[in-house]
Amino acid sequence: MELTLDYSQKKSARIAVSALFFLTGLCFASWASRIPAIQQKLHMSDGELGGMLLALPIGSMLSMPVAGWMVSKYGSRQVVMIAGLLYAGVLPTLGLVGESWQLFPCLMLFGFCGNMANIAVNTQAVLVEAMYGRSIMASFHGLWSLAGFTGAAIGTAMSAGEVVPYQHFLMIMVTAIIIVGVSIKWAVRHDVKVEDEKEGKGIKYLFPWMTRRLLILKTTTGRQFAFSFFKRRIRVMMPILILGVIAFCSMICEGTMFDWSGVYFRKVIHSPEGIAGIGYTAFMSTMASFRFIADWLTTRFGVKRMLQMSGALTAGGLLISVSLPYFATAIFGFLLVGAGVSSVVPLVYSTAGRSRTMSPGVALAAVSTIGYLGFLLGPPLIGFVAQATSLRISFSIIAVMGMCIALMSGKIKS
Repeated sequence: MELTLDYSQKKSARIAVSALFFLTGLCFASWASRIPAIQQKLHMSDGELGGMLLALPIGSMLSMPVAGWMVSKYGSRQVVMIAGLLYAGVLPTLGLVGESWQLFPCLMLFGFCGNMANIAVNTQAVLVEAMYGRSIMASFHGLWSLAGFTGAAIGTAMSAGEVVPYQHFLMIMVTAIIIVGVSIKWAVRHDVKVEDEKEGKGIKYLFPWMTRRLLILKTTTGRQFAFSFFKRRIRVMMPILILGVIAFCSMICEGTMFDWSGVYFRKVIHSPEGIAGIGYTAFMSTMASFRFIADWLTTRFGVKRMLQMSGALTAGGLLISVSLPYFATAIFGFLLVGAGVSSVVPLVYSTAGRSRTMSPGVALAAVSTIGYLGFLLGPPLIGFVAQATSLRISFSIIAVMGMCIALMSGKIKS
C-alpha cells in the first residue's frame, strides 16, 4: 500500500491520531488519579486493591487476540473509534461501584477496551509514520504523557473540590466522545494489513517465521535439528529480549507511579486528602515534558548512554522518596522518576524497529508485549508486597527495576 499523500492530508492524519493518543492517556490518567478516593470509598486494604488491579491485565490479555483479529478484519480506524468510545463509556462505571467485588468486572472491561484502543491507535501511528517517512513515534507517546499530566491535574483539582469520581469520570466521557467524533474523520482509512489479508497472506504474513518453522518441524525428525533451531532462534531473539526486559522494567515503574503514587502520598507522606494526587502530577509533568526533548538528547548522548542515565534517574528518584519520606523530598524524587522513565520506551521501540535480525513489525510486537506485561503486572505486585510488608519496601523493589534498566542498557549493541 502506497502512503503518499499531500502535506495537508498528512498533517490532518497526524493531528487526528495525536488526539486519539491524548484520549487514551486522558481516560487512563483519570482513573489512576482517583484510585485513592475509590480505595477509601470501598474500604479496601492495599492487598485488596492490588488484587482488584489484577483485573486490568486480565482484561487486557483477553483483548489481545480479539483486537488483533478486529484490526486485521475491519481496519484500525473502525476499531479505534469503537474501542475509544467504549473505553470512555466504561470509565463512569468505575465511580459508580458501591461494593469492592463490583469493581473487578468493571476494571476487566476497562482493561479490555483500553488495550483494544491502544493496539488500534498504535497501528494508526505506524501508518502516519509511514506517510512522513521518518520517526515521529516519540511525539505520539509524548502526547499520551501530556494527557496523563492533564488527567492527573484534573483529578487533583476534582479531589480538592470534593467532586465524586462518578461525576469526574462522566465529564471525561463527554470530552472523549467529542474527541472521537471530531478526529475520526481524519484518521487513516486504509490499513496495510487489511489489504494483505485480502491477498490471502493472513496470519502467515503477520508471523511468517513461526508458521514456516512449524511446518518444517512437522516434516523433519531428529532432536539435533530441533536443538539447533531453537539455539539459532534464541541467538536471533536475544537483542530483542534485552530490549524487552528494559521496557518491562521501565513500564513496571510507570505502572506503579500511575496506580500507587496517590496512595503513597496519602499513606506514607501523609499529605492532605485533597492533594494526594500531587505526586502523580509531579511524575507526569516531567515525564511528558522530557519526552518532547528526548530526540535531541539522544542525538547528543546516544541511545545507550541515554538509557543508562534514565535508569539511574529512575532508581535515584525512587530511593530518595523512600529514604526521605517527606513532602518536598518525595515530590523531588517523583520528578526524577518521571524524567527517568520518559525516554526509555520510545528509545527501546525505536531501537527495536531498526533490528537487523527480524522485521520491524515483529520486533516491535515482541518488545511491546514484554514491556506491557510489566505495566500491567507491576501495580498488583506492589499491592501484595505492601500488604505483606509496607509501601516503602515495595517502592524500594521498584527502584531495583530502575537499576536493571541502567545495567541492561550496557548490553545493547551500538
